[in-house]
Amino acid sequence: MNVLHVVHGYAPAIGGTEFLFQRISEELVARYGDRVTVYTTNGYTTGFFVDPSLPAIPIREGETLNGVEIHRFPVNNRIAPRLFDLQSKAFARNWPLNDVLRTLYHGPISGPMFAALLRAQADVIAASSFPLLHMYYAAVGKRFNRLPLVFCGALHPGDRWAYDRPIIYKAIASCDVYVAYTTFERDFVVSRGFPADRVRIASPGVDPAPFAAADGTALRRALGWEDAPVIAFVGQQAAHKGIDVLYAAMRRVWQRVPAARLIVAGGRTIYSPQLDRLLDSFSPQERERIHLITNFSEEEKPAIFAACDVFVSPSGYESFGITFIEAWAAGKPVIGCRSGAIPAVIDEWEDGLLVPYGDASQLASAILELLTDDALRERLARRGREKVLAQHTWEIAVARFRQAYEQAADQRRGRINHKGYM
Repeated sequence: MNVLHVVHGYAPAIGGTEFLFQRISEELVARYGDRVTVYTTNGYTTGFFVDPSLPAIPIREGETLNGVEIHRFPVNNRIAPRLFDLQSKAFARNWPLNDVLRTLYHGPISGPMFAALLRAQADVIAASSFPLLHMYYAAVGKRFNRLPLVFCGALHPGDRWAYDRPIIYKAIASCDVYVAYTTFERDFVVSRGFPADRVRIASPGVDPAPFAAADGTALRRALGWEDAPVIAFVGQQAAHKGIDVLYAAMRRVWQRVPAARLIVAGGRTIYSPQLDRLLDSFSPQERERIHLITNFSEEEKPAIFAACDVFVSPSGYESFGITFIEAWAAGKPVIGCRSGAIPAVIDEWEDGLLVPYGDASQLASAILELLTDDALRERLARRGREKVLAQHTWEIAVARFRQAYEQAADQRRGRINHKGYM
């Protein structure tokens, strides 16, 4: 199969979708012998699409990585600053076409990528993720290249600014198959009018072995936390991730378990200065109980999970939450929020705990529940790992994505044969 992936970023760009589609691309090449090409931008993060001061990834002809052919397209990020005030006002006042303004502002604006998609050739095109502009390049491109189109939307509708956009659902109507990461996303897309028989569930995967074999002893020893109960968060320092709520919860946890320690591991974002100011308000004794890791490789990640006793991700907007399955693969219990797709990933009291989004008191209670109940902690962790092995290995994940691609190609061929056009 000749597959074209269209994504906003690709290694060395950092992010959940970036990592997911790198793995899918490389696994399709290695496991199935597929030819995989990636159309992407020259941004390290989505912040690059709106901030001209950020560095760009060099564009090289003939770039390949682990058998995947990569085409990077330049982004025009000088328009976004001029649109910021206008799109904000349009959204606040619900002006007509405010969803279009938000999409143009968010980008990535790339004429060369759009032009390339108009003349693309492949057995199937798969694009991810909304609400970014390249998804519309793929939708419009389909009218010209007439190729089967799969959308991996990665929707989390709780984020109104990003996902309360009618144009998203008009674009989804144009694709042949929609890939939902969870039953929550599937049901949401169907509720917006997309045919249920053209939705497939295919969630991200994980390599269980490195996480199961990881040893967090060295990290604990380096921090002087050998015997301390450790809570960990792994993810970008974005506003919706709930790190501020976690900080507030830890102050409550310390009232009962002063020995508890917190690791926050993840890249900095435009929201990070606000988190810095929160930490500045902590006493020196409290600040010593928190360790920040802002730069680490995928190879280093398992040791971070291995170093903790409880994994917490108090995010309100997730299309899936790959860190939950990484924590389970490392044999750790998890706490998430009763928000959006997350309850479709975590079975409450079966393999994790759920709390209301933004509720520091409830989050602290859940952390204390796990820190003080060894049997519960071990049971949730064990069942989480069983779920990973049964549902979320990369072998299983990539097979499901490829089945979606095959369905799109088959549906397209069927329509061509029926209608008699090319």
